[in-house]
Amino acid sequence: MEWNTLKLIQWIASSLRLKLLSMFIILSSVPLIVVGLISYHKSYTVVSNHNKASTQLVADQLARNIDILFEDTERLLELGKNPQVLQYLYSQSESYPEAKAILQTYNLYRETYKYDKVLNISFVNFYGKGISERKGVFKLERNPLRNPYFKYLIQYPDAILRIPHSAAYAEYNRLDGFAYPKQNALSIITTVKERITHEVIGFIVIDLNDSFIDDFLTNTPIKDSGFFYISDQYGNTLFRPDVTPASITMMDQIRSVPLHLQHDSFILSAGSKPQFVVYSTSKQTGWKMIGVAPYQEIIAEANSIRQLIIITVLLSAFFAISLYFFLNNRLILPIRILMNKMRKAANGYLEAKVTPHGSDEIADLGKSFNVMLDNLKTLIEKSIRENEQVKIAELRTLQAQINPHFLYNTLESILWMAEAEKKENVIKLVQALSKFFRLSLNKGFDWVSIQTELEHARSYLVIQQMRYHDILTYEISVDRELQDYPILKMTLQPLIENALYHGIKNKRGQGLISIHGYVEDNSIILTVQDNGIGMSADRLAQLREELEKPAGSRSPQDDEQEGGFGLLNVHHRIRLYFGPAYGVEMESTYMEGSTFMIRIPKSKEVNR
Repeated sequence: MEWNTLKLIQWIASSLRLKLLSMFIILSSVPLIVVGLISYHKSYTVVSNHNKASTQLVADQLARNIDILFEDTERLLELGKNPQVLQYLYSQSESYPEAKAILQTYNLYRETYKYDKVLNISFVNFYGKGISERKGVFKLERNPLRNPYFKYLIQYPDAILRIPHSAAYAEYNRLDGFAYPKQNALSIITTVKERITHEVIGFIVIDLNDSFIDDFLTNTPIKDSGFFYISDQYGNTLFRPDVTPASITMMDQIRSVPLHLQHDSFILSAGSKPQFVVYSTSKQTGWKMIGVAPYQEIIAEANSIRQLIIITVLLSAFFAISLYFFLNNRLILPIRILMNKMRKAANGYLEAKVTPHGSDEIADLGKSFNVMLDNLKTLIEKSIRENEQVKIAELRTLQAQINPHFLYNTLESILWMAEAEKKENVIKLVQALSKFFRLSLNKGFDWVSIQTELEHARSYLVIQQMRYHDILTYEISVDRELQDYPILKMTLQPLIENALYHGIKNKRGQGLISIHGYVEDNSIILTVQDNGIGMSADRLAQLREELEKPAGSRSPQDDEQEGGFGLLNVHHRIRLYFGPAYGVEMESTYMEGSTFMIRIPKSKEVNR
């Protein structure tokens, strides 16, 4: 078994097509299954929670409406503190002016607070004397203390009773002597107490229209067959819509459940069909707003989403397999062509370009491969040109080392001194010339130490000073610690020659060439400064522009006109070896002089 599995893996690994097929099967089926399961679980949870939350919100809204109704209506209990009401209930005699004032107070409260659900407001004392909005002044036929709610309030005078019509309204209605045959009612009953002694002297009864509760229960179903009903804190049904006997049986089952031990919603297992139950409690009355619906109706939308997800997963799998066969034909052939071209390029044939088709990633890869071949050819050509430029620069350096004019002039000076019998000057000049050429040749090496380059420059200055002793002086000041660092040979001498022939010789008076060295930003700066004629701003800008031109763009004749080896050749040699961050910089002021700064890296390693 293990051998067959290993053989199957090797067979798949040997073909890109089989690899793609395997990856498509794995990468399409596994994520689709995982996404499908997660989506179903998430949608099931979200939809069911949404339905539960919306049902809970409806129950909470009904409880809140009932609480608001009682809270607003109970402001009318302030009438029990009205002095005219207290006097009317306390007095045994009839007082029609007081009764009229009380009825006017009723109207004032109605106009102020807009109590559209208040059916009637009544006051009655212990002797059956009463007054109400609908009946006016009346006398009860029976002793009011026979009413069980009045008896309860005598024992608990601070209590406020909120009584639904189904429980107690009939008893109170009989005592009051009139009824509301077409309207249901809720009643709020509490005591009226004497202001100073707080002795109970009567009762206030406020009757409310509860039709909005019946309308709510009738017109607010839960899903298809669910419903709301209201029970008291003991589980007795107070309000319910017209329901089937089976629903009444369900209500009896819920009554046996201790709701205070349940969450706001729960699942009740009742027979073969579980029921979803949600409830909310009125803070004012303690009544329970209970909603009941078959649990399958609550999650019906989630089941629909499950079917949709299954269909989507199957269609996605079919699409993924179809996509594999399409991409297989579109990808494998271009990749093979590109692979063959790459093999030819690896063998050195840089003309093996690809002909891209389309605008996808493979076509872009082919274009990039072609660009790479072009860049390789460009780099090779650039490398060849740079090698040629280095050779040209070295050739010009060699030419500068054996500059015939310089050599002829120096030999003529030696001849003239010999004829003048200036033996010491002849010896000094020959020694300087010998040292100059010995250091110039440097056994064929391009690199010398800064100390050697300074000696070479000093030999050149000695020779030129003996020729131009009346106009040339020089000074060299470079820190000893810098003199061990390497530098390209023949770097200073062309700049000194340029300062002499194009600066000092063109200005009358004594000339001074100063050579200094210092460190700046991990670079070594060598300066050649003269007090010659300098350059105009235009000439300085032109020369700086020449420095930025590519190496090899000027002819040897141009350099010759600029003074021997030339400033530009020094600049380009430094950049060829060290990069664009280094080279020659210049400052010049007409009739004041020029300063040439050579910047090289402070490093004892050289690019050979």
